[in-house]
Order: sequence, then C-alpha cells, then structure tokens
Amino acid sequence: MTSSAQLNPDVVVRFAPSPNGLLHLGHAYAAMVAHDFARQREGRFLLRIEDIDSGRSRSAFVAAILEDLRWLGLHWDGEVIFQSERLDSYALVADQLKARGLLYPCFCSRAELRQLLVDRPQPESADGPVYPGTCRHLDPELARKRVATEPHSWRLDIAKAIAITGPLQWMDERHGPQACHPERLGDVILVPKEMPVAYHLAVTLDDARDGISHVVRGDDLFASTHIHRLLQALLELPTPVYFPHPLLCDDKGEKLSKSRDSASLSVLRKGGQNGYGLLQDLRQGIFPVGISLL
Repeated sequence: MTSSAQLNPDVVVRFAPSPNGLLHLGHAYAAMVAHDFARQREGRFLLRIEDIDSGRSRSAFVAAILEDLRWLGLHWDGEVIFQSERLDSYALVADQLKARGLLYPCFCSRAELRQLLVDRPQPESADGPVYPGTCRHLDPELARKRVATEPHSWRLDIAKAIAITGPLQWMDERHGPQACHPERLGDVILVPKEMPVAYHLAVTLDDARDGISHVVRGDDLFASTHIHRLLQALLELPTPVYFPHPLLCDDKGEKLSKSRDSASLSVLRKGGQNGYGLLQDLRQGIFPVGISLL
C-alpha cells in the first residue's frame, strides 16, 4: 500500500481480481498494465477484491493475491476494497431498477435454458447465447406470485432501458469512440438466483463509487462495456474512459485461466523465482516459453 498524497486526482485505475483461485501470469500482465497506466500519468492505482461470490471466494486466495502483487513489486494506493462489504448498496440499486420496471424475474433453470436454445437457437454474444426473453412477458400478477415461492434471477429489460437512454457512446483509448449496442448481449442477469448481485451491476456501481477515471482491463471484457455504459446512463453515473488490453494466451491460442489450471504466480513465487524480474520481462514483451499475446 502506498500514500495517495501528491498523486493526480484525475487518473484513478483499478485492478479487480476475484478470490476464487490463484492468480496466474495473465493476471500479472493485467495488473501490470493497469498499474503502469496509472503510474505513467501520476494517478492512483486501486486494488478491489471482487468477492461477491461467497460460495467460491476464499480468504486464502485473498492473502495470496496480496502476496503475489507485493512479490511482483506492484503497490496499490489506499486500503484494499472488498465488494462483500457493499452488498447493501447493490441491493438498493437493484430495488430501484425493479421499481422502475427495468428488471423482470426469470424462472428459467439452466436445464430449461439449454433445451430452449436447442429448440430455438439464439445469436451468440460474448457471454454466450442471447437469452430468448422467455420470462419477459409473463403476466405481472403471476410473476409476483411465483417470485414468492420459486427460485429466480432478475434480468435487465434491454429494450425498455434503451428506450429511456437513447443512443449512447463511450471512449475507447485504443480504438476510438464506440457506439453502444447492449442489445447484442440480450437481457443480462443483474441479480442471480444464487448470488446477491451479478458482475455487470456490481462493477458499474463500484467504478463510480471508487471514482475510476480509466477502466483498464482485458479485451475479453470489451463486449461487457455495452451493458456497463447502459447502466451508467440509467443510473446517471459518470462514464470512465476505457482501455482494453491484449490477453496472454498459451501455445494453443487460448487465454490463460484459473479453470484451465494455468501456472499460478504462487507456484512461481514459492519456487524462488524473482517476481520483479518476471514483471520487467512482461513489460518488455518477454514471455515464458509457450506464452504470447492474444
């Protein structure tokens, strides 16, 4: 942790890992890009732990994240931020969106959705097949009764939301102005059945709350910006500048991931590798054998 004194208040960047596994080289690269983006502009670099998934988040992984970043020589400003401490604020905003008629309950199970997509194939989005809107037009009274007794998630009615906001844009520092097309992702879930809030809503609210001026994150989240920009307009939140960066991939051209057991930083750290030296190599585009930019 470093002092925020004398830093440029107009530049605030964050690194926001989830503590549901160990960080790998892809995380090191993402953290480095965000950190260096802030430091080159004399801005602040925040660390936010996205631990809203209590079923998968572990305190041991939080400790490993902090140790890995220190080992790499990446220092954040201020205290570590935890999403789990903000659950009430997410719920409040979700209730506001429900009151405006912008969220509707969805009772579809995963099995039902899989069968629906077999029967009625849908366009693909970055998040998978676009939801076909099965529960969007349920009778309101019937939906209210089912909410009281059945598991359900809450989806954003994209068509209603777009009708309110009209056309939107955001600034991409790598690719220039971007037109917002949230309909490409369909009626995304903002409140899941099994969690208090979904990524899209939590990250939008947190970036505003934390004063994030530049969202520096991987290209794999580029499409999500369509939804985040829409939520910013609906909730009258500021719009950051976006800077998507390339991802590290393996020799098969697939991005590194926790689910695929990509080499963890903890293993490298405990094996005696020099973290600062590793980061210097990444800065110079020198990657381990079999690793490259996607």
